[in-house]
Amino acid sequence: MKTRTLIIGTAAAALVGIAVYKTGPWAWHGAEAQAPPAARVAPVEVGTAARRPAPVFIDALGTVTPIEAVAVRSRLDSEIVGVHFRDGATVKKGDLLFTLDARTLEAQIVQAEGNVARDQAQFEGAMRDVRRYTDLVPKGATPVINLENAQTQADTFRAAIKADQGALENLKVQLTYCTIRAPISGQISAAALKVGNFVRAMDVAPLATINQIAPIYVAFAVPQRNLPDVRAALAAETASVAAIVAGDKRRPTGLLTMIENAVDPTTGMVTMRATFDNADHVLWPGALATMRLTLRYEEGVVVPTVAVLTGQAGTYVYVVKNNVATVQHVTVAHSDDTETVISEGLAGGETIVTNGHLLLNNGTKVSPRAATKAGS
Repeated sequence: MKTRTLIIGTAAAALVGIAVYKTGPWAWHGAEAQAPPAARVAPVEVGTAARRPAPVFIDALGTVTPIEAVAVRSRLDSEIVGVHFRDGATVKKGDLLFTLDARTLEAQIVQAEGNVARDQAQFEGAMRDVRRYTDLVPKGATPVINLENAQTQADTFRAAIKADQGALENLKVQLTYCTIRAPISGQISAAALKVGNFVRAMDVAPLATINQIAPIYVAFAVPQRNLPDVRAALAAETASVAAIVAGDKRRPTGLLTMIENAVDPTTGMVTMRATFDNADHVLWPGALATMRLTLRYEEGVVVPTVAVLTGQAGTYVYVVKNNVATVQHVTVAHSDDTETVISEGLAGGETIVTNGHLLLNNGTKVSPRAATKAGS
């Protein structure tokens, strides 16, 4: 029994000795030893921070408003007998739009013309009496009262003629209302009523609506704090306006033509209006557009917007130097979808990371390459 215990103890001591030998500083490092891992190199795309004149602008949401808009209505109670335009078509001022039933008015005009002819004949008869009595009174052949009565009768018929002529002209004017023409040029809506429908002058809904498309207004509002800069830009004639419409790559430009004469005390905003020629009809009445009001150009450091990141400590970019990416905190003056102007943090000429940020930490080694264009 003692011999067995001695054997087990000796074996255990030998195992412990072997383990200590293999893990100690005298341990043999041969083929089994592992080399330290190589430093990670992150592939990134880079660009250059360029110092150049950059636009100082204000972005605001605007609403497209027609300069002229007309609700086409009937001035008569009548039946529509003709619609002379295609729904949604472009019409010119003076184009025929609707024709109304004019038969009743035409009959009334014939009647009024008859009244004028009757009163004209009676007036001529009264004037003959005036001339006859004028010759007889000096001879004592008729009393003066007959002459006076004849003159009164002539004046009465003269007035009747004027009244009848006025009624006739009124009917002729009403007859023109039976042909409804476009009062302005523009885009017309769908006809609310078609041939065979009866319209009334007191109807609330218009027969159609015409909106002027070119030129056109866009109204927008900017904060009160920007008003001095805007007025200064107008005075210096450096202000320009561009409209950004969702889904359209074109950016029509216009002129700032109106600043409201008061600040809205509820919102602290100032309403402004820009005018666009809109020859290609990019802007459509009622649509929303982002208005970019460029005030002036100032020297600044411009970087791609995708290079600017936001963290807990603020905005920053990764600057690459000697193939090492380093965090550089920056102050953004203003930005848009493509470019950002940096007011502090960059001097211009730095190489900055534009793609591959998820692989980076401060001090990460990188393998830079020039940024590729979208779609290439």
